[in-house]
Amino acid sequence: MDRVSLTGNKKSTEKESLDELEKVEIELLLEGIYRYYGFDFRNYVSASIRRRIWYRIQTERLKNVSSLQEKVLHDPCVMARLLSDFSIHVSEMFRDPYFFKSFRENVVPLLKELPFVRIWHAGCSTGEEVYSMAIILKEEGLYHKTKIYATDMNEDLLKKAKEGVYPLDKMQAYDDNYLKAGGMKELSEFFDICQDKAIFHPVLTRNVVFAQHNLATDHSFNEFHVIICRNVMIYFDRVLQNRVHRLFYESLSMSGILGLGNKEDISFNNYSHCYEAFNQEHKIYRKVK
Repeated sequence: MDRVSLTGNKKSTEKESLDELEKVEIELLLEGIYRYYGFDFRNYVSASIRRRIWYRIQTERLKNVSSLQEKVLHDPCVMARLLSDFSIHVSEMFRDPYFFKSFRENVVPLLKELPFVRIWHAGCSTGEEVYSMAIILKEEGLYHKTKIYATDMNEDLLKKAKEGVYPLDKMQAYDDNYLKAGGMKELSEFFDICQDKAIFHPVLTRNVVFAQHNLATDHSFNEFHVIICRNVMIYFDRVLQNRVHRLFYESLSMSGILGLGNKEDISFNNYSHCYEAFNQEHKIYRKVK
């Protein structure tokens, strides 16, 4: 019994040692990426970032985190692939359509009273929600006086967003979302079809500025009436969430609107007392102090 117990304790100690070594390796990798490339993933949720690191290790046929660090720091192509792994780009048009319906019914009337409207889509990914917003603004007669800033840290995703080209086979689901969001026409009126692609009309991006921006490291660049950042901060730890909420607070005008994802909440951050729930069910908040 004693020998079994000792063997078990030894294996447990060895596993803990390996886990601790991997933790140190990941910290060094993320620190190296930040210092050399300027991308800061040090405060992303550890379990999520670890999965993506190991996916890249296996794909590159490497042995451990340290071997990935060497490749990343000496081969920008590997870094680009890892950055793509780290960039969470789950998006669709009118995602959570009742969020957009609430925005149309409750926020749009407030925006119509303004002489000019600035909207920031932070973490816009491949741009589907940016086009969704542009369509709503067009239908509500607001687009001509609105500037939309669509940002993401990943330049490849921004390029796709700017092109506005999406698989045609997704359009039926997107059309359903559009109608649930209060759409006034058919979604097909906003895009042309070329083979198996839907190409959205350039007029929808006439008042859109696509730009690279890293929520983890970059600062405020304007004052906005609306900030939309949906299901991005679920990948951040509490420290980074507070950092981003400070950025949004500093970037919102008084009475400005903050729209979050259905898995997020304004509670438990340092600025929660500065907002009131404009529509709690759909995670729309208004800055009040």
